[in-house]
Amino acid sequence: MAPKTRAQLAEALRKRDVPDEAADAVLSRFSELGLINDEAFAAAWVDSRHHGRGLAKRALAAELRHRGVDTDTVAEAVERLDSEQEAETARRLVERKLASTRSLDPQTRTRRLAGMLARKGYSSGLAFRVIREALEQEGIEVEEDFP
Repeated sequence: MAPKTRAQLAEALRKRDVPDEAADAVLSRFSELGLINDEAFAAAWVDSRHHGRGLAKRALAAELRHRGVDTDTVAEAVERLDSEQEAETARRLVERKLASTRSLDPQTRTRRLAGMLARKGYSSGLAFRVIREALEQEGIEVEEDFP
């Protein structure tokens, strides 16, 4: 069974019609024993999803909130990623996708690459900066009014 947050386990117990008092007691005991640890879950989630899928802080935070992790724990977990790590991951994602877009015009390539980065939670500013760098490395002149 995959690791779960306290909120996910509480929801599973509620669906099985476990009385609230009993569910709270079980979850509290699990927390005391270290079987439930939302902080560790969030840290592992951020590490895994950032390095595995290349997700940015914004997407990671949304996923954690969706899993019931509290706002402070989410903020603490995603802040472990620094902006340089995030930019480097965006560069790697663009480099991987660049080859499959070579037959397209620069504007279409930019749009597709920016869309891919946006779906992974990257800001438009970072996305366009990384795309500009990648296109310039290929020797493609980027217009002055490039986003």
